[in-house]
Parts: sequence; C-alpha cells; structure tokens
Amino acid sequence: MHPRVKSVKPLHDYKLKLTFTNGEIRVFDVRTYLSRGVFQELANEAAFKKVKAKLGSIQWQSGQDFCPDTLYLESRPLRNTAGKQAAGKIRRCAESRQ
Repeated sequence: MHPRVKSVKPLHDYKLKLTFTNGEIRVFDVRTYLSRGVFQELANEAAFKKVKAKLGSIQWQSGQDFCPDTLYLESRPLRNTAGKQAAGKIRRCAESRQ
C-alpha cells in the first residue's frame, strides 16, 4: 500500500503539488487526463483550482477524483531545493576553514 495524500495545492499548467503521509512532496500532472470523460470539466482553470484533499486522496467540487495509488505512482518527487542550498552552505563553510 502506498502513502496517502495529506494535502494538495494546485500549480500552474494543470499540475498538483501533493504532500503524502510519509512526508514526500510530489508533483502530479493532470494534463493527460483533461481530454477524458469527467476530467474534461477540469480544463476550466477555475474549476481545476478547487481541488481538495479528501480521505487520503483528492477530489474536485464536481466529484472528479483519483486513486491515491495513481497519484503516488504517476507523480514525480519535487526537488528539495532547500536541502541543496543548505548542503552548498556547509560545503562553502568547510572550504573556508581550510
């Protein structure tokens, strides 16, 4: 069983920033679904932005939803830029002490 969605934030270009129960932050691209059945309504950006986290998954006002496993397996990890910046500062600090 994969982690469940804890929170969701709509991004530009029909992508969603998902925070999962295991602490991972991932991005799910909804664009490939916008031409299919009930998801066509989400091509309206205002409707797309009304997504909410619900019962470990996500759901829109009109009832569209995704399986939590689909959200996890088809999303990609969001880069941890804060961690990279901190690593760079530590490296520079260590180099300056030499």
